[in-house]
Amino acid sequence: MNAKLILEGKTEFVGKSFGYEGSVAGEVVFTTGMVGYPESITDPSYFGQILVFTYPLIGNYGVAHQSTWESQGIKATAIIVSQYIDTPSHFQSTQTLGAWLKSEKVPGIEITDTRYLAQLLRTKGTMLGKIVIGNDDIKIENPNEKNLVEQVATKTIREDGDGKKTIVLIDCGAKDNTRRHLLSRDVKVVTVPWNYDFIAEDMMCDGVVISNGPGDPKTVKETIEIVKKILDKKIPTLGICLGNQILCLAAGGDTYKLKFGHRGQNQPCIMVGSKRCFLTTQNHGFAISRVPEGFKPWFVNANDNTNEGIIHEKLPFMSVQFHPEVNPGPMDTEWIFDEFLKKI
Repeated sequence: MNAKLILEGKTEFVGKSFGYEGSVAGEVVFTTGMVGYPESITDPSYFGQILVFTYPLIGNYGVAHQSTWESQGIKATAIIVSQYIDTPSHFQSTQTLGAWLKSEKVPGIEITDTRYLAQLLRTKGTMLGKIVIGNDDIKIENPNEKNLVEQVATKTIREDGDGKKTIVLIDCGAKDNTRRHLLSRDVKVVTVPWNYDFIAEDMMCDGVVISNGPGDPKTVKETIEIVKKILDKKIPTLGICLGNQILCLAAGGDTYKLKFGHRGQNQPCIMVGSKRCFLTTQNHGFAISRVPEGFKPWFVNANDNTNEGIIHEKLPFMSVQFHPEVNPGPMDTEWIFDEFLKKI
């Protein structure tokens, strides 16, 4: 079926539907990753977003078993590709990407010139838009005006592992691979909802991980207040992506919205005070603008010099803007988990 991407300002791209045939609205962003489309679209950080893949061929290795995904289902609002491959070839493939999108009611459309679309988003910045399929027109809406974390985070407490040390994972839309990496290091992981005040409930733990998630960090005020209590108790803490921004705000820093964000598996980050550069996986539209007192920059982006992490000068608090859980992507920064566990 014919489909259109309509951006705010009325710019239109004509395409062809290969997913669920229903119209949706969201924030239009692009990712530069060559692989990892199943992991990307199941990443809760993409909730509310229409994701443009800049790599031209998508769908060519199908969709693997659910155990390899980053959550229980697709979290992106819709996807846009240059060329969809409906004949996948891979020994792990269980279904085509198009069939998966249809089963989860997520639109997918082909637009030939995704290169121009990505250049437009780089020049003008991230834009709101809508995908209109057939005659089903809808209004453009801004997902960042809502608390997106509340819609993707767990509602229950979950316990995994039986290690001697207990890590509380604050779920703001956590990727499953964060839990996998912690469990592989022989710790017990207790996952709690984003607004569950486990400090007030006197839950015992040895460390805290604040997860990734979607949207503006300033909308999750409850999480920020909980993290303030964690800092007061000096519990070793690691923030990841949105968790980096939440830690910053809780400690008295500030955040802002990037022009077009960082999304992909090839973002170079330099460790401050060294000449070491790490390739990182990233997915965020907000970043730290002011480092809080007592902290110092830990990493900076080699492309635009934006902050990519902070670490406290004396206390066991640290956070990174990129994803050290490396699924998909390079394994350069997996050691971040080991560095955090040393602080416990």
